[in-house]
Amino acid sequence: MKIKHFKLIVFLAVSNLFLISCSNNDSNVVAEQISTDEALSIVEADDVSEDVGNLIDDYFTFEEGVSAKSESIENGGPKFLDCMTKTIVLKGASVTVTLDFGDGCELPNGNVVSGKIILSHELDKEANSRTINFSYENFFFNNLSVEGNSTMVKVKENENGNPQSTFTFEFKVIWPEGEFVTRSGTKIREWIEGFGTRHWGDNVYLITGNWATTFKDGSVCSATIVEPLRREAACRFVVSGIVDLVKKERTGTINFGDGTCDNVAVFTNALGEEKEITLRGRMF
Repeated sequence: MKIKHFKLIVFLAVSNLFLISCSNNDSNVVAEQISTDEALSIVEADDVSEDVGNLIDDYFTFEEGVSAKSESIENGGPKFLDCMTKTIVLKGASVTVTLDFGDGCELPNGNVVSGKIILSHELDKEANSRTINFSYENFFFNNLSVEGNSTMVKVKENENGNPQSTFTFEFKVIWPEGEFVTRSGTKIREWIEGFGTRHWGDNVYLITGNWATTFKDGSVCSATIVEPLRREAACRFVVSGIVDLVKKERTGTINFGDGTCDNVAVFTNALGEEKEITLRGRMF
C-alpha cells in the first residue's frame, strides 16, 4: 500500500485555528476556530478517500504486474491481500470486478475495511488509458459507512512518460451516531519514481488537484494544491508542496517544505503571518 497523505486534511482543521476575519463594525481582528467535531470529520473522511483510492490503484498495478510476469495465483504467484477475495465477470468487452473484504480485512497500514467495492471497466490491455468506475456495497472503513460513486482514469504513460492516476470522487461518509460529510473533487497522482521495480518502498508520487468537504450543516471547507505535493513511500509525511485553503471568505496557505522528511509544515494566514505546524501523520 502507498503512504497516505490524509494529514493534509488535518491541516485544514489546524489552519482554521489561525484564519483571520475582520469585524463589520470595527477593525478589531477576530480569530475563527473550527470545532473539534468538524476537525475529526475532515480527518476521517480524507482517510477514507486516500485509502480507497490507493487500494484500487494498487490493486490494478499489482494485477497488471502479475499478469505481465505470468505470476497468477493459480501458478503459485503472489496474492494482493490474503483477506480479500475477488470475483470477475466478463460480458463482451466489459469487465466487472468485485473486491470482497468480508466482515473485516486489515490493510497494511492497520485500517480495517469490510463489505465490497465493485469495479467496472472495458477490457483493452493495449490501450494507454483505462477508465474504471467504482461503487460500494455495504462498505465500511473502520466503523464508518461509505456510499457513493467514483471514477479513476489510469494512464500507462503521461506526457512525461510516467504512469498516472486521476481520481474523480463524490462520496458520503456516515458515522455510527448519524453524523455525515460529503466529499467531492479530483486528485491526480503521477508516479515519478519506482514504477520499474516491484519494491513498494521506492515509490515516489507528485499529487495535484482540489476537493471540498461539506458538513451536515451545509458549511464547506475546500483545498487546492497550487504546488504539487511530493509523497515518498519511505516517508510517512508529505515532504513538499503548497496547498491553498478556503472556508467562506477566509483563506490560508500550507507549505510542506523543501523535500526533507520531517513532521513540520508552515501555515500562512491572509495577513502574511506564519505559524509552524507539527504534522500528526501516523505510521503505516
